[in-house]
Amino acid sequence: MSSPSKIPFSEPPYLCGLPSPYYNESHRDWQKTCRKFIEDNLLKHALEWETQETVPDHVWEKFAEGNMLIPSIGAPLPVEWLHKVGIRELPGGLKVENFDYFHTLIYADEMARSGLAGPSGSLTTGMAFGVPPLIKFANKQVQERFLPELLTGKKRSCIAITEPEAGSDVANISTTAVKSKDSKHYIINGTKKWITNGIWTDYSTMAVRTGGPGPGGLSMVVVPLKNYPGVNMRRLKVSGQISAGTTFIELDDVKVPVENLIGTEGMGMKYVMTNFNHERLTIAIGATRQARVALSAAFEYVMKREAFGKTLIEQPVVRHRLAKCGALLDSQWAWVEQFVYQMTKLPKSVADIELGGLTALCKAQAGIVLNECAQCAVLLFGGNGYTRTGQGEIAEKIYREVPGIRIPGGSEDVMLDLAVRQLVKNYQTKMKEMERPRGSSKL
Repeated sequence: MSSPSKIPFSEPPYLCGLPSPYYNESHRDWQKTCRKFIEDNLLKHALEWETQETVPDHVWEKFAEGNMLIPSIGAPLPVEWLHKVGIRELPGGLKVENFDYFHTLIYADEMARSGLAGPSGSLTTGMAFGVPPLIKFANKQVQERFLPELLTGKKRSCIAITEPEAGSDVANISTTAVKSKDSKHYIINGTKKWITNGIWTDYSTMAVRTGGPGPGGLSMVVVPLKNYPGVNMRRLKVSGQISAGTTFIELDDVKVPVENLIGTEGMGMKYVMTNFNHERLTIAIGATRQARVALSAAFEYVMKREAFGKTLIEQPVVRHRLAKCGALLDSQWAWVEQFVYQMTKLPKSVADIELGGLTALCKAQAGIVLNECAQCAVLLFGGNGYTRTGQGEIAEKIYREVPGIRIPGGSEDVMLDLAVRQLVKNYQTKMKEMERPRGSSKL
């Protein structure tokens, strides 16, 4: 059965009627469910809300009521906890225990179909990156205090790591958490910057320094933010993704119970780095869809725009630009699909080691591909691509969002270096494992 005609590069190949080994009936049903829910409740007004710089509160409430924030946590979902709070199915009847990483891929791809990271990021970032450390590393008592309200959307979360002097260099975090004289509280002082969703957050998952310098002195603590004594927050105006609520946070003698510690003191760096893998892969998925939106919008435009007596698509230089970007885009998507397939087959402990560096590389490459596709779109839209309203508005907005992919979640140059260092480390470890024990005479 042939698929309806689509603008070239506007959809992943599996949605264009081409065969794929990855997607089963459950995945295809989930894609249809996601598309309808997200179109009805987010995409219809995403461009308008991004221009207004805020997504209305009722959108969060709709997603929470529909259990459509849960998929941003990523596979496997915390089934036991979801059952505890009464969530057994996602929209379309998908049981939470059957949710795999291809369902995650589809959800992240559909959430980015507006081409803008801000509207979707305003809903998902806190749940996607602030909640998982609680699920993975917090003790039962901490989980019972916070997870019921966070999983049901009654309260909001965020991940608070980055500081003015410590971005990709996580080990350089200087925000301190010193125990009170009676050892019942942490007294937290410092600043956090570029914290997505921070302005709306009830409980942040925060990286703090409980010990000496370096990575061994870091811990993670649940720190209340909104209307909490000693916490001052203000929104930051960044180039793109404005509606996602980028926030500057000042912490002045913020008193937090020691019971808010996540896991063990001194293990914060491990928790942060483990959490980064999911963050970077979902950034790569969303960025690849943004590149797709930009390139397909340009493709549609050049097929109708006329100059010098013919449509732009009849110009060889235009086709050349589209071809180069199309090759990059579909190659990136194929890598993302391959990556997700590997995650469905490898145990989490193995995937963290084998794919950790490659996740960083995939995220970096997604930013590079987005930059090429967005720049191509702006150039092909011409003056319209340089204008914040009108036919080229989406291309102009996406192009401003490129740095928001290439910098957050680990800046591009750091990611490229990290990928190679991790690959070398894995190679050296495996070589040592293959070495014959000293003194052995066995061949």
